[in-house]
Amino acid sequence: MSEQQQETADTDAEAAPDTETDADAEPAAPDEQTSEKLVELAKRRGYFFQSSGAYGGVGGFYTFGPQGAALKGNVEDAWRDRFAVAEGNMEIDAPTIMPEPVFEASGHLDGFDDMLVECPECGESHRADHVVEDNTEYEDAESLPIPEVEEVIAEYELVCPSCGAGLADQAVETFNLMFATNIGPGDSQPGYLRPETAQGIFVEFPRLKEYARNQLPFGVTQIGRAYRNEISPRRSIIRTREFTQAELEYFVDPEEDEPDLEAVADVEVTLYPAAEQNAADGDEIETTIGEAVDEGIIGDEWVAYFLGVAKPWYDAVGVDMDRFRFRQHLSGERAHYAADCWDAESEIDGNWIEMAGFAYRSDYDLSKHAEYSEDRFTVFRQYDEPKTVERATVDPDMSYLGPEFGGAAQDVVDELESLAGRDRTAFESAAQDAAEESSGDGTEPRDSDSVEIELDGERHEIPVEKTGFAVEEQTEAGEHILPHVVEPSFGVDRLVYTVLHHAYAEDEVDGEERTYLALDPEVAPTFVGVFPLQNDDELESTADEIVADLRDVGLSVTYDDSGNIGRRYRRQDEVGTPFCVTVDYETLENEETTVTVRERDTTDQKRLSVSELPGIMAELRAGELEFDEL
Repeated sequence: MSEQQQETADTDAEAAPDTETDADAEPAAPDEQTSEKLVELAKRRGYFFQSSGAYGGVGGFYTFGPQGAALKGNVEDAWRDRFAVAEGNMEIDAPTIMPEPVFEASGHLDGFDDMLVECPECGESHRADHVVEDNTEYEDAESLPIPEVEEVIAEYELVCPSCGAGLADQAVETFNLMFATNIGPGDSQPGYLRPETAQGIFVEFPRLKEYARNQLPFGVTQIGRAYRNEISPRRSIIRTREFTQAELEYFVDPEEDEPDLEAVADVEVTLYPAAEQNAADGDEIETTIGEAVDEGIIGDEWVAYFLGVAKPWYDAVGVDMDRFRFRQHLSGERAHYAADCWDAESEIDGNWIEMAGFAYRSDYDLSKHAEYSEDRFTVFRQYDEPKTVERATVDPDMSYLGPEFGGAAQDVVDELESLAGRDRTAFESAAQDAAEESSGDGTEPRDSDSVEIELDGERHEIPVEKTGFAVEEQTEAGEHILPHVVEPSFGVDRLVYTVLHHAYAEDEVDGEERTYLALDPEVAPTFVGVFPLQNDDELESTADEIVADLRDVGLSVTYDDSGNIGRRYRRQDEVGTPFCVTVDYETLENEETTVTVRERDTTDQKRLSVSELPGIMAELRAGELEFDEL
């Protein structure tokens, strides 16, 4: 039965023509106002909306409604399946508040800043680099030094986006993005809301390596909230102050571990390398992961591997591959510890937004936490065969160090041990000088026959004879190494926005405009809607049974008996429900109990047996069956 036939049977006064065919349902290309329309739809249909609206709302905070929370959860589950389960990685859930020393070690206290410029008239604060990018030809003002940003603002006579007052004479300052808090009452411990989920993984590495049996490589994933006190949050959930990240920290032995590049070598990708960005006529490159590595476009093989894993996954969850690329960081925007970094970007209304970053972080993070903490962040690498090596050791004379340094004597020992490990020549040259000075003439060693250490910012000289320095041969079964880290870091909120934006479509069905979300069945908030054609006890009872059967096989189902059938289809189309099942009078009259199943994008309809319906719908949800194959 067609939609028009169903509506004819429906006595609802709202009935409207709804004859739909595949040819009728050609979607129109989204216009420049798609984002405005999407934000309105998202609020009306329960995808996302600004939080605390009853109190006027607060910038940078959004609530995901019933549809949005379900979509977001499905995206997170899909990410977990691919990057945790399929890759054999662990998952943890760390606190969102961490003590200050964590962020002192990670560098966030000193270097996690944005550029702020304040309007002299209205007092509004703005991201200075955004003001530049929005009003000049500069595309990456974030990588510019502050004096140059100030020069650009003055040169172009840029004005406040809020009131139009000139900003040319205003200083551009740094603003730390972390939210500060206190842990505990009274003389409480200072802490911060984490600006990324990664640190929750890094600080727990000494314990996590035990769970991995000290075997590299291994990965740890985490999906959770992060917080950044953005100067000027904007564009709905694209830039917010509270957001969700899905991150993988993959720990590798840089000398021995290699990725399985063959598994992703043939993945086709669109790349925008730094060299092309810097060239006057530069453009994107269409290539494969294997070719990009062979030609040196992607410098690190581990980064290349995860780009190859991510591309088909983005495709599977509904990102339009015609509006997707990987862009390499320019030297000015790449973190100092990152050997290479690429962003996954999507096109939204003519602008490219970052959805994920893929970085090779070397051993920066673990070395910093090893330096600042009292724990060991190394992994023991077993040799194939034991090795005999020379090791420098110290056995200081405490009868000398005690009176000389008092309570700091142990710190001196620690510094001497560290110096011996990294530069034994400092002891050997001092010992040689001491031997020459005292070779038979009875003179005492000079002060220069000493090694120099630094303690609390002060330099001290320790006579080499008091250090107990020696070089010994030792047989070792292995060595402790600091793993390197490869980090794919995904922004979940931006991905959800991209999926919705790329799924947004409009068409005309028999003279009536239709808006729908062509969401992939894997992530759609509701998979199937079930409708009794009319308010009839027998139809409704059968529909209730179908709902229960579909839910029993794990499908997300909604039941709707309000309004004419065409209006119900429209409601489900607009929230992206892939399929609708209608229980009509043919269901009751035919010898074999059947229902009408309608597909969202084409509006095609097929008659299916109720007994086979749960199995068929489950196969459609899993991607094991296509609707046009029925």
